[in-house]
Amino acid sequence: MKFMLMMHAPRGTGDWAILTEWNPEALEAHIGFMRDLNRKLVNNGESVGAEGVAGPGEARIVRAGRDGSPIVTDGPFAESKEFLAGYWIVDVDSPERAYEIAAEASLAPGPDGKPLHMPLEVRQVMAAPAPADR
Repeated sequence: MKFMLMMHAPRGTGDWAILTEWNPEALEAHIGFMRDLNRKLVNNGESVGAEGVAGPGEARIVRAGRDGSPIVTDGPFAESKEFLAGYWIVDVDSPERAYEIAAEASLAPGPDGKPLHMPLEVRQVMAAPAPADR
């Protein structure tokens, strides 16, 4: 079963200012925690992929124009107190294991070294149904 674990960060100014204001040691501890978690998931055979994403200031909305060409805008975005900061896709045996991994990721250290208890949204990655025999 594949699950996407989405890490959300406080919106604040809409940038990663929250991290850029941390002292270098705190930032390294946070990034080190994430690297260690990723390494553990790879070694367990549970990692499909994991990435941080750019802040909402760099997000774009894309729609197809009448001729099919992309129409790109920088909004409107829904009002939100949080934004997607990064994600993991894991392949595990049960939803409970995905929840355990999300809880572990939630404990990443903050600027004072204490766990952030970040919220992570956990959603199953759905597979397309098998094609019908013809």
